[in-house]
Amino acid sequence: MALKMRKSKAPPPPFGCPMAACMSVLGGAWAPSVIWKLSGGPRRFGELYSDIPGISPRMLTARLKELAEKGVVIRKVMPTSPPSVEYSLSGPGRELLPVIDAIVRVGTRLKEGALTAGAGARQRA
Repeated sequence: MALKMRKSKAPPPPFGCPMAACMSVLGGAWAPSVIWKLSGGPRRFGELYSDIPGISPRMLTARLKELAEKGVVIRKVMPTSPPSVEYSLSGPGRELLPVIDAIVRVGTRLKEGALTAGAGARQRA
């Protein structure tokens, strides 16, 4: 006997799906790390590169360009010789910080739960 299809009780997503817009920013590789590191204040490219272990210069350049185009990061050319560029968070970029913090908290709990569950499974075996 086939199971009856249940209707979803979740409310429909708002028009234009703002959740998809937010996830398009946070879903990019390294984007949350870049946003998080900029939460401490303006940083130059070299500083960000050393702040984020494992990221390549090419990926960092691509991520900064993408985040600037989306209005999350502000790119400011400093009038120095030679010219330098500073990156900082815009207003919408700062609004993403509590979201990233919440994801970190949930991820930590999930990781701890997985570690605990893994230890329990090893003990039962």
